Amino acid sequence: MNNQDHAVTIAPMDEYNQELLANVHPPDWANPQPADCYDLVVIGAGTAGLVTAKGAAGLGIGLKVAMIEKNLMGGDCLNVGCVPSKCLIRSSRVVADMKKASPYGVQPPEDVRVDFPAVMARMRKVRTKISPVDSAVAAKKAGVDVFFGEASFNSGDSITVNGQSLKFKKAVIASGARAVKPRIEGIEEVGYLTNETVFSLTELPKRLAVIGGGPIGCELAQAFHRLGSEVILFHKGSHLLNKEDSDAAEVVQQAFLNEGIRLVLSCQLQNIKESPEGKVISYRGNGGQESVVVDHILAGAGRQPNVESLNLEAVGVEYDPRKGIKVNDNLQTSNSKIYAAGDICMDWKFTHAADAAARIVIKNTLFSPFGLGKSKLSDLVMPWVTFTDPEIAHVGMYEEEAQAQGIDCNTIKIDFDDVDRALADGETDGFAKILHKRGSDEILGATIVARHGGEMISEITTAMIGKMGLSKISTVIHPYPTQANAIKQAADTYRRTLLTEKTKKLLGFLYKLS
Repeated sequence: MNNQDHAVTIAPMDEYNQELLANVHPPDWANPQPADCYDLVVIGAGTAGLVTAKGAAGLGIGLKVAMIEKNLMGGDCLNVGCVPSKCLIRSSRVVADMKKASPYGVQPPEDVRVDFPAVMARMRKVRTKISPVDSAVAAKKAGVDVFFGEASFNSGDSITVNGQSLKFKKAVIASGARAVKPRIEGIEEVGYLTNETVFSLTELPKRLAVIGGGPIGCELAQAFHRLGSEVILFHKGSHLLNKEDSDAAEVVQQAFLNEGIRLVLSCQLQNIKESPEGKVISYRGNGGQESVVVDHILAGAGRQPNVESLNLEAVGVEYDPRKGIKVNDNLQTSNSKIYAAGDICMDWKFTHAADAAARIVIKNTLFSPFGLGKSKLSDLVMPWVTFTDPEIAHVGMYEEEAQAQGIDCNTIKIDFDDVDRALADGETDGFAKILHKRGSDEILGATIVARHGGEMISEITTAMIGKMGLSKISTVIHPYPTQANAIKQAADTYRRTLLTEKTKKLLGFLYKLS
């Protein structure tokens, strides 16, 4: 069946987006004739689906693998998530650096002008350049039968797509999630943006309201503010990024206030109406009943799993409409032949988490006979990053989590105004905080707040996976000067705690013998 029956478009349909579509949803694609039976059928061609399907097919042992996608291959990350958002963030950082050049002895121009259409064109160009990796052609070359259309289970061992039936031995659901529709009176009538539509803008919103103070809302609020929008950020919590370390969230919140982003915290949005002046948002906050007029509204307050239309009831797969498909620690659903991975079933809604989960699924579906040797999701040590400026990077436990589990712990904190490179860079707003077992150098978790904190957290993640404690990190030579030296400083701080009176006496004795 020709893919024109399920054609999609991406605004604006310029040369970049046309090339993107040619890769991730080719308009002339013809679905193949299904095999008699597939070893594995994967629903969804986002990160979890692509890694699962291409990983299994690419083993070279003759596995028959099919993948079904109804929209764009590459999923949110490539098309409406990680890639486009980081492109905007990069452009916005250039603007911020230009405006803050004076302390470095560089005189910025009186008026830093942003060509927003050019910013967005660059984003589309970069996205298109990355897209061949996630393309239909690349999957086909890897040995995957790619089907475009809507997937639906019709029996315990078959899935229907565009009138074709795909019989399977095992199946993996990786259909992802989408932006939650805000429950605010009038918002559907006036219209709003989400991460799925905001990257199609070609004109900068003069006045932008952002709903949600989580990672998505904060990243885009700061980026659009720096690019020239007048941004007001609404958050129902009393503090931005309330799921992060409170000290870390405070650094970012203060950065937002210093940059002039208007924050409305502990608020309840009541209704939105259209007016000649713009979209009128009425809300109740700490100052009582208030309203504000904006040109665009960006909703970034959560994700909802894509479980509709899969006909999961037909195969006995349990799910929650808001939380997604229910899986055990092996990522197996209530149907032993069907697994799930990625945003559809996991609290960790990150590209790298989906990638890691896909590798678990490959092993557990295909290479764990009689259920032996299955890998567990809970064994993963998962880092994540909120890409504000400064970034918040985290891995492992927070102190509150350790205490709740009865683990006696201690925190070592190195402020970046004590890190030489951070002083040289003028990037002292932040810290490295490492949590370890009291009386031990075992690392339980870490939070790094720094402009490039995401580039630094992997050292801690590697140490945790490799069972390397702070004492060992202290022996690792870090190039000077780097901001990552904060990690070594934290490790050295731990080592100094070992210099007890008893240790000093021993050293004195050894000195006398030397």
